[in-house]
Amino acid sequence: MKRLFLLEDDLSLVSGLSFAVKKQGYEITIARTTLEADALWTDGKYDLVILDVSLPDGSGFDFCKKIRQTSKVPIMFLTAADEETDIVMGLDIGADDYMTKPFKLAVFLSKINALLRRSENFSTAVTELHSGVINVHLLKGEVYKSGEPVELTASEYKLLCLFMENPDRILSPEQILSKLWDCNESYIDNSSLTVYIRRLRTKIEDDPGEPKRIVTVRGMGYKWNTVDRGAE
Repeated sequence: MKRLFLLEDDLSLVSGLSFAVKKQGYEITIARTTLEADALWTDGKYDLVILDVSLPDGSGFDFCKKIRQTSKVPIMFLTAADEETDIVMGLDIGADDYMTKPFKLAVFLSKINALLRRSENFSTAVTELHSGVINVHLLKGEVYKSGEPVELTASEYKLLCLFMENPDRILSPEQILSKLWDCNESYIDNSSLTVYIRRLRTKIEDDPGEPKRIVTVRGMGYKWNTVDRGAE
């Protein structure tokens, strides 16, 4: 049985979500404050974490950062904080999805089912990715370039893994967005993706201005080159 962890202070919402996820066959542990969450959280005990942002004694962002120090468990934000900066921050600090209130229960359940499926697929997949001088240790979430560690945000890390899992294959912006983020496309759009691509290039390319690995295929998308052919 899958075990969910919910950090939410709205009692009516807690009641409705608890009923819905239990009906799906999941167990759920509930915390209403960050203090309660700290007391209840056990690394590796849960299969999915659902976090509100605004809490009586702190922020869900801070709790997300704490989880990401020790765990790769899927995390979803479920919150009324719907500013673009909030959504981008949530994804950058390690969330796998960001859903804003109000929301449809059926969509919420579909999203948590999808996150759990992805997690299962990840656990049975390869543990390392290699391409040229770039190495990714998936179980540890670590990236190395020529043996030196590379510090990436969670979103940059997921983007790099997607490219390296699809070598020499053109990925359209829409394909990339749908693979990495299930958020409202009005927030995480092609412009946001361009920013993430630029950030990633500055960290893994020898010359970000003349990228050799993550190349732009005009009118089509992006591609991870396995050999140094230069930008197209």
